[in-house]
Amino acid sequence: MTTAARSKSPSLPLRDAERARRLAAVAATALRLELDTYPKPGLVSRVDSGSHADMDAATFAASAAAIEPYLADLAAAGAQEATMPALRRIGIAAEAAMRAATGGVNTHRGAIFGLGLLCAAAGSFTGETIPAGGLGVRIRQRYGDAILDGPVLLRAPGAEARRRHGVGGAPHEAASGFPHLYGVGLPALDRGRCLRPDDPEAARVEACLALIATLEDTNLLHRGGEAGYAFARDAAAGFITAGGVGRSDWRAAAEDLHRAFVARNLSPGGAADLLAMTLFVDAIEAPRP
Repeated sequence: MTTAARSKSPSLPLRDAERARRLAAVAATALRLELDTYPKPGLVSRVDSGSHADMDAATFAASAAAIEPYLADLAAAGAQEATMPALRRIGIAAEAAMRAATGGVNTHRGAIFGLGLLCAAAGSFTGETIPAGGLGVRIRQRYGDAILDGPVLLRAPGAEARRRHGVGGAPHEAASGFPHLYGVGLPALDRGRCLRPDDPEAARVEACLALIATLEDTNLLHRGGEAGYAFARDAAAGFITAGGVGRSDWRAAAEDLHRAFVARNLSPGGAADLLAMTLFVDAIEAPRP
């Protein structure tokens, strides 16, 4: 789907429309930074394709470019206090554009959902500074109930994993205002920056592993079952407990984890999405206390 095929964006004053485009650019940059990060256990990067035979870095880059205009539409919709059904319509169009750009591959479906909500929330702060924690609060208050009451794609891998294993997954994380983003992702990003102040990639690895260790990631459950899920969380937690990127051999240890995940065909896609979302919130909200 080309940009020209998009449904008409909400009519906004020029200043607010430009702000929506800037927010989308920050979101797209967050997606590219997630792709640039290595080692991320089992995940696609610019180094290799991890546990994925059907996608690579070029696929992800094309996907990020294709969905950026829709993220701007979502920010614009947030500025007009759009309802959740209106956001879903834009998200469905974004997914169609993603699949057109990737030959049908699902690269960023979870990111469209999560980053899309964050863009809509950010757009709603028109002319205001977004306080620390403000995006999560806005999503929980404005969209929380509607997220949980919305339609479920019964054959989607995430939905099947949620039913089979009794976990909340992405919908509950979003409806709660992204507690893992604020309680795990951002603190780990800050910790990584303290441990490796001259290496921003290391801080992103720290955040990624911390999220894998704690998140109910339905991608892991879908690909690895309960055993693979437990292995992934325990291995990531072990990396963090052993010092994370503060270790002198942190990169070699993270690469060992990456190989172990690939050998088990594990891919923590939910943590990857949440890493990109963490980077977006870090860039958009006011500095944390």
